[in-house]
Amino acid sequence: MAQLRLHRHSTSIDMLHGSLLDKILLFSLPLAASMILQQLFNSADVAVVGRFDSPQAMAAVGSNGAAINLMVNIFVGLSVGANVVVARCIGRNETEKIHDAVHTSISLALISGIILLIWGLAVAKPILTLMNTPDDIIDLAVIYFRVYFLGMPFIMIYNFGSAVLRSKGDSKRPLWSLGFGGVINVILNLIFVIGLKLSVVGVALATVISNAVSSIMIMYFLMTEEEPYRFSFSHLSLKREHISQILKIGLPAGLQGSLFSISNMTIQTAINSLGSYASAGSAAALNFDFLTYYIVAAFTQSAVTFTSQNYGAGDYARCRRVFTLTMSAGVILTGLACFVCAFWKTEILSLYTVNPEVLRFAEVRMIHAVAFLWMCNIYEVSGGCLRGMGYSMLPSVLVLLGCCVLRIVWVYTAFAWENDFALLMDVYPVSWTITGTATTIAYYTVRRKLFA
Repeated sequence: MAQLRLHRHSTSIDMLHGSLLDKILLFSLPLAASMILQQLFNSADVAVVGRFDSPQAMAAVGSNGAAINLMVNIFVGLSVGANVVVARCIGRNETEKIHDAVHTSISLALISGIILLIWGLAVAKPILTLMNTPDDIIDLAVIYFRVYFLGMPFIMIYNFGSAVLRSKGDSKRPLWSLGFGGVINVILNLIFVIGLKLSVVGVALATVISNAVSSIMIMYFLMTEEEPYRFSFSHLSLKREHISQILKIGLPAGLQGSLFSISNMTIQTAINSLGSYASAGSAAALNFDFLTYYIVAAFTQSAVTFTSQNYGAGDYARCRRVFTLTMSAGVILTGLACFVCAFWKTEILSLYTVNPEVLRFAEVRMIHAVAFLWMCNIYEVSGGCLRGMGYSMLPSVLVLLGCCVLRIVWVYTAFAWENDFALLMDVYPVSWTITGTATTIAYYTVRRKLFA
């Protein structure tokens, strides 16, 4: 009876019983929409300064992405661990442990946000200098970086709080929170940049405020949630058992994200060496890189959550079906998005810039990288299912070797030999092919061992 009560709430999905495909789509599509919506609102930062300020301001905002992700991803990865821990408790019907896991997760969010805030303010200039950020944009880039990191506590609360809600199948309310905050972000972008002429400071402030709104909404949902998910500040705790499990699952995922960012920082450094037009063009196309990737990420998160609950319940046949369905749906839907981006590249990139030189670089990235991004499903979904079964380090190591190390080697060999932007972009489909093959083999090997 207790387990039935956990799934009675209208925003939750019963992942343990009944049909799967419709539930995977009901979970994944709002999640994809929320991440795409977030990127659309973030890309508004680039679009507004690109249209109403200067190519230098546009490049300053866009060139921050890899450095910001390097620092943030390791802590966002911990939210994946929180998702798995809570979902497993649901699968095992351990209501008391759900309560403790929720409060431990939010405590980690607060600690992570404060650490990131201090860290970001301290290393902004050194890390952007290390990336060979062009002289004509580095001062603007540092300002954007530091203001952006003022909002880190809000970003962490949103990510960990959303992970808790998603662990029980609720991907709708994180979407509502993000959507409302994103609308505020766009409005404030226009006011701060066009009206008040605040340039990169304006778009960074708009982002901080919008993240604050989204995190407040998430906290409200958790504080008014049914038991055992209801959050109370008086119950904040750091339970050793849950911290250990969150770190075991989340730390490798976070390290994977950060190592990805190191390789992307290396690529961004190579892009910066080609000048501010290359940086601006790459920044414009990168928005669509993110948009398509977030469909991949949504089905990966679905694979993690559905696998975690069903693995915790001991339903291995259902775990197999989760892999097949999330992989198939992810490849099909991401492939459609990649086709749209590649086919109408000129029209959609014109929303960001009308500078012909910037557009030239942006279109190259769309053809050589974004068009093939559907391939990321192969290693991300496989890795997500492995994490749902408790194997988090293995996919991280494979991604480290197949994507991160290969990309760094590519920059210092192929690109160093011929400084060509298109050749630099070719590293993406090559690395996705190698990593996808290795991770899929690893998934089937581990699954055969565990389900025997």
